[in-house]
Amino acid sequence: MSPEPRKSTALSNIDELAVIIATEMSARMLNQSSFVPVLSLSGVAGRLFAPLGMAYIMAVIASLIIAVTLTPAMSLALLANRGVAQHEPRLLTRLKADYGRLLATVERHARAIIAAVMIAGVAALGALPFLQTSYIPELKEGSYTVHVGLAPGTSLEESMRIGGHISKALMAIPGVRLVAQRAGRADEVVDPVGVQLSEFEVGLKLMGPDNEERTVRQIRSTLARFPGITTSINTFLVERIDETISGTPAPVVISVFGNDLDNIDRVSLQIAHLVASMRGATSVQVESPPGTPELSVRLDQTRLSRWGFTPVEVMNAIQSAYQGITVAQEYQGVRSYDVSVVMCPADRKDIGQVGSLLLRNPDGLMVPLRDLAQLQQVSGRYQITHDGGRRVQVISVTVGGRSIAGFVSEAQRRVDREITMPKGTYAVFSGESEALGRSQRDLLVYGLMAGLSVVLFLFLALKSRRAVALVLFNVPFALVGGVGSVMLTGGSLSLGGMVGFVTLFGISLRNSIMLVGHYQHLVEKEGMLWSLETAVRGASERLVPILMTAIVTALALLPLAITSGEAGNEIEGPMAVVILGGLVTSTLLNLFVLPTLALRYGRFDGTGVSR
Repeated sequence: MSPEPRKSTALSNIDELAVIIATEMSARMLNQSSFVPVLSLSGVAGRLFAPLGMAYIMAVIASLIIAVTLTPAMSLALLANRGVAQHEPRLLTRLKADYGRLLATVERHARAIIAAVMIAGVAALGALPFLQTSYIPELKEGSYTVHVGLAPGTSLEESMRIGGHISKALMAIPGVRLVAQRAGRADEVVDPVGVQLSEFEVGLKLMGPDNEERTVRQIRSTLARFPGITTSINTFLVERIDETISGTPAPVVISVFGNDLDNIDRVSLQIAHLVASMRGATSVQVESPPGTPELSVRLDQTRLSRWGFTPVEVMNAIQSAYQGITVAQEYQGVRSYDVSVVMCPADRKDIGQVGSLLLRNPDGLMVPLRDLAQLQQVSGRYQITHDGGRRVQVISVTVGGRSIAGFVSEAQRRVDREITMPKGTYAVFSGESEALGRSQRDLLVYGLMAGLSVVLFLFLALKSRRAVALVLFNVPFALVGGVGSVMLTGGSLSLGGMVGFVTLFGISLRNSIMLVGHYQHLVEKEGMLWSLETAVRGASERLVPILMTAIVTALALLPLAITSGEAGNEIEGPMAVVILGGLVTSTLLNLFVLPTLALRYGRFDGTGVSR
């Protein structure tokens, strides 16, 4: 063989390698651009998904460096003297032959197939608004926190007595392993609560997700048998996420602001009753409801002067008797302990004995408190909450059986229509719905920006408006698989699923670039006429790379998708389900529909410009 043909063949191989490298670089840049919106997420969403996006981008950069440096060198060293076609397996040869015949069949029914694809894409877009959306899916932690609220003013003894009955009822459920009650929180902590509020830590036995959901339903039905209490149930981690979002461990928070406490309380109770009547409201609680019984002590200045008392002396005596006062300190080693004086519990137990409290005046006379003040039981508040200097009453709502966004939307409409707000009083909805809306806006805005960069990269790589349009046609068909996978797995789209859609579009475009770029190479570099034969050849030559890319990605995502409902995969599992479903439909489009579309609408000529 003469030297000239070898030189021509080498140059041809170098040209083809350059095209492949350029295509690979464009595809990987698209993958990176698709993950940029994930990095823009703020708050809890950013904490959850930004590390994933950063890890993905760094992995793509590393693989791109390997693909354009080490891989060509190793290919030259290991495959230089081997003919790939001569060693092609029979199975692969037969697969390509069968694939070519299928493409010919698709071409004969091209109009019907393209119409079906377009209808499926429109149906997927139309189904998006009807999917149930959620910020964080229900996490399977194996333990739950049950909040139980009794009437304001309930004593600690009564709370523990009722809690004992609730604990026995919960322990009777087959899937419950342990129950522990905690009533109230001390005044010295950051978030004190009254003893009428209890938290039950309910631990479950080791079980699957379906059995865990059944056990939770039994817990809810058991709690519903106790009259006069308010309840809510959630996992510890979800409560902490909700508390981080809105300051309250509930997915939906309604804050009623105003200047008049009575108006705030009245409007809050009206909203609570309204929301409790809506479908999906499993628990509605007012954070600090009015009605706490209090003993009002109004000192009579005339009587105080007659007996020689000052108001400060009387109030200090009442505080010392019923709350206690520190009178000394005791040291034991390096530790010090306060010594307090307080009236014995038997004398402090009956509220009717407060008026009999004896006070000593400067002359040594003992005067009962009832002779110095007016005592009466009134209804008051054990807590007045402020937010930014404004008085606020908080209503926490737990939602089940429907999307939180839909529930909040309906609640807002009904509150605006049915609740009359006094002047200066208004309600603000927050919680997961607000965080979800903010994340959706971030994904949409930054997704559009990333989409513009994707189109720019595509045009720089393909230099053809028609070729770019052919590649972008893969996006709606990938959407079909993503929406279909969500509907098949329950119809609930969480934030992880939304991130999956953003990621899916970048991954699905890669195979389209490989196919369209190869078509351009066949026409522009190898001089083939654009015909059915060229379309079939180009698709057959890209069959293995497209299949391998799709299969490897699918195998990597399959464990996450299969265990989407298992503990630990509730957040990233929906993302894997969306990507896997969209990858299936986008691969089918690349293999069977895109060659037909390219044959009919892709005008490739020698200049590489499609008209």
